[in-house]
Amino acid sequence: MARPAPSNQQIALPLVARDGGAAQRVVIGNANTHVVDALSEPERWPFRTAVLTGPRRSGKSLLGRWAAGQGIRVIDNADTLDEAELFHSWNASQEGGSKAGEPLLLIANARPWEIRLPDLASRLGGSLQLEIGEPDDAMAAELIEAFAEQRALSLAEGAAEYLVPRTERSFAALETLVATIDRISLERQAPATMSVWRAALEAMQGPEQQKLL
Repeated sequence: MARPAPSNQQIALPLVARDGGAAQRVVIGNANTHVVDALSEPERWPFRTAVLTGPRRSGKSLLGRWAAGQGIRVIDNADTLDEAELFHSWNASQEGGSKAGEPLLLIANARPWEIRLPDLASRLGGSLQLEIGEPDDAMAAELIEAFAEQRALSLAEGAAEYLVPRTERSFAALETLVATIDRISLERQAPATMSVWRAALEAMQGPEQQKLL
């Protein structure tokens, strides 16, 4: 995979959306460009291991699935698993052989991830630490478009420009906003134009949101 350019891009992933919409993709922007860079060069990882954390719904698992296709061993939700087993997995990544010796990516939801097993904590403390940040305005606009594509939702022109300044800049909030627009559009049997955007913002943030519209 080529190194991402500074502008926002997407990694197309062969994953079918649960709702039957378009294939899911990862939007690349300010919050995760450094992560994609690092996943593209596992040979540079200290001890052949990286730990990935980030906000809810930020695409950690999708990036993990892409990384797995690049020959990286990925353990998702690592913070919920037995720490002794994770320690064995770390040891295996340091050895040769077929399955063993692969670069190891551990994905954790906890921020910070507090590890109780001293041996594991010391090993992972020396590994590459990757964290997805929060999206800026440009990435938020891209995310709105991506979430709409996933739902096969057609947003009227100017949706991102209207919505981004009026909503929370987080992956989860942006996904929920698009889902709410989709729901209201279906309920009203109306296209997703400004009246639907306004109703979705009010549903999420309360009537006081109207002061900003």
